[in-house]
Amino acid sequence: MGFNCGIVGLPNVGKSTLFNALTQTAAAEAANYPFCTIDPNIGKIGVPDPRLPKLAAIAESEKIVPTQIEIVDIAGLVEGAGKGEGLGNQFLGHIRNTDAILHVVRCFENDDVTHVCGSVDPIRDAGVVETELMLADLESLKRRESVISKKNTPETSAEKKALQKFIALLEEGKMLNRAKLTAEEAGLANSLHLITKKPILYVCNVGEDEVVSGNSRTETVADFADGFPVVTVSAAIEAEIAGIPDENEKAEYIASLGLSESGLARVVRGGYGLLDLLTFFTAGPTESRAWTVRKGAKAPTAAGVIHNDFERGFICAETIGYEDYIACNGESGAKAAGKMRLEGKDYTVNDGDIFHFRFNV
Repeated sequence: MGFNCGIVGLPNVGKSTLFNALTQTAAAEAANYPFCTIDPNIGKIGVPDPRLPKLAAIAESEKIVPTQIEIVDIAGLVEGAGKGEGLGNQFLGHIRNTDAILHVVRCFENDDVTHVCGSVDPIRDAGVVETELMLADLESLKRRESVISKKNTPETSAEKKALQKFIALLEEGKMLNRAKLTAEEAGLANSLHLITKKPILYVCNVGEDEVVSGNSRTETVADFADGFPVVTVSAAIEAEIAGIPDENEKAEYIASLGLSESGLARVVRGGYGLLDLLTFFTAGPTESRAWTVRKGAKAPTAAGVIHNDFERGFICAETIGYEDYIACNGESGAKAAGKMRLEGKDYTVNDGDIFHFRFNV
């Protein structure tokens, strides 16, 4: 399991440029006019993890397989999208099934890039987009309310009450991801795939000379985010990084900008933190591979990420911590040093665990 996220934002904020850079493709047409993204673009990218090549080197793996993220890029939203204005409204359904939202906001000045509102104001822009998300959810909730209005059971009674609460919050202009919901209400909101319930990672797109320190606009976005993570990137720089084929040259270029890592890495790390994800590994001569589970997952759940049979017939997990694997120069050394453990069904997966699962179906 990786995670998937939908990119939202006004037209011309750098969404498609960022999508192209993240996926290292030209799948999304980036042009200086609104609505150039006609169909939703879906791309998968490998999650950068410096631990993976180190494991592969020790295990002498023939192949390295990172875990992946799926990104859905839709047309830019404009004011009135909830009523069918623009093209973004047509594609909101494509992000209902995503785990999180990347909200790209423009924090750069460039007279050559048109702004649909005539000026750069990230808080106004973010408010426009989130209002449209709320209107889309309101429409969905009112349809659901109409469907169950004539049903009178204990289950529908509880749902009706929750729907009324959701509708009231949205009509007050409150995103559900910032509202206080009970566990039952949160579960219902998730099952209804409400966009405003999804966690948000705000991506501030700045000029190339502002990527290290940000600017006054990124500071206002941090306040607006109200606890949700904010990542500052330059989509233009990310496009340049994506175009460098040699990894060493890429690293040198990133360092020359005063950065320790690419914007992609910061977005991925922000997304992982947003969704409480962690990475575990399998390593051997055929391949070294990264896998993803949510924090708190038990060993059988991790086994099931690899194959359903592994979870169904789980016996135990041969487990080595990442630091022990490196320090002992691999599985044999870890065994000899007593660093390999046999963990059972109640074992909670730790980030960096290297597993070999024993199972019987």
